[in-house]
Amino acid sequence: MKRQLLALSFALCTAIAAAQDIKVVYHVNTDVETAAAILNNISNELNASPSDKIVVVTHGPGVDFLLNNAKDSKGREFSGQVSALAGRGVEFKVCNNTLQTRKIDESRLLMETSIVPSGVAEVARLQAKEGFVYLKP
Repeated sequence: MKRQLLALSFALCTAIAAAQDIKVVYHVNTDVETAAAILNNISNELNASPSDKIVVVTHGPGVDFLLNNAKDSKGREFSGQVSALAGRGVEFKVCNNTLQTRKIDESRLLMETSIVPSGVAEVARLQAKEGFVYLKP
């Protein structure tokens, strides 16, 4: 009986863990070419696991793809892909420290973004307080 109860408990814990959504924070602090690949990675992740919760946190040069009219090396604007991913529940967070240091007015940001006081602090908070998995593509 004990063995059956233990097996049942294990199966229940496994089922609960499998049913929980995966939460992922993508840390972006590199140029726009890397950002293009990261957006593709996020699309691929959502195609494989549509219920995943994804937050993209940017700072330094990583904020550049979230500026109005930002384009990749092939001349494609990021706004359409960012908008499509935001429509699928992806959150895009921009570091206020970067905006201040680089003198970027928040009016230049895509409307799908939100500003956090510190990008690195937000990454740490999401991992430590909210159980997000860290990805640095």
